[in-house]
Amino acid sequence: MNTVIKESQATQSSLMKHKSKESFTSTAGNLTDIQQSFRDAMSKLAAAVNIITTEGPAGRAGFTASAVCSVTDEPPTLLVCLNRSASVYKFFKENMVLCVNTLGLEHQDLSGVFGGKKALEERFEQGSWSTLSTGSPVLEDASISFDCKIKLISSVGTHDILICEVLDIKHKPDCESLIYFNRGYHQLSKCTN
Repeated sequence: MNTVIKESQATQSSLMKHKSKESFTSTAGNLTDIQQSFRDAMSKLAAAVNIITTEGPAGRAGFTASAVCSVTDEPPTLLVCLNRSASVYKFFKENMVLCVNTLGLEHQDLSGVFGGKKALEERFEQGSWSTLSTGSPVLEDASISFDCKIKLISSVGTHDILICEVLDIKHKPDCESLIYFNRGYHQLSKCTN
């Protein structure tokens, strides 16, 4: 009986791996219809714009991301999605700490710097930076900064999901948030603490 269950689980696992590869793989670098439809649909999902930073034994790095969300408050945990082919990937994987800096309207240009192809050190020449608990760069005038330790990494398709425990939080009492929606930047009205 245990052998049958194990064989069944192995078969299901093999099918899931095959199915997952099919759903994430396209031919000759072109997007499949479902991939393009998914990208178009996701562009309608408004999200905060963040600069994710790290500093540690591997060095300092940062990138722009909207794929960030809350997981739980016991303990305070969030997730960040990062493409494994990104030039900054190895820094985050080796340092195992990061800071999520949520941007305000005034940071639109900085978002472009961290989302572009500038050299890593050049990215940090703009903005004013400090640190909190982990040593990851904290953007001084970010709307909110979540200083985190990466507790778990899970791979899905082309990306890793970084599960991060929040160790420290810094926020501005009066702020405007930069939102990415329909492939463009937008402003969310003022917030107060």
